[in-house]
Amino acid sequence: IDPEAPLFNTGLGLDSIDALELALAISKKYGFQLRSDNDENRRIFASLRALSAHVEANKLA
Repeated sequence: IDPEAPLFNTGLGLDSIDALELALAISKKYGFQLRSDNDENRRIFASLRALSAHVEANKLA
């Protein structure tokens, strides 16, 4: 998987259900929530690299 490829639409083709499942898995694994009302979601979920950077910056030790 290209880390810069878009996660949604023309990239990997994920949809809103996939986003919810990703957010839940990240919450369980890393101890913080990705909220649907966050204005930064487009940036956070733009690519695997962006999502990974956000998780790394926000995960609980």
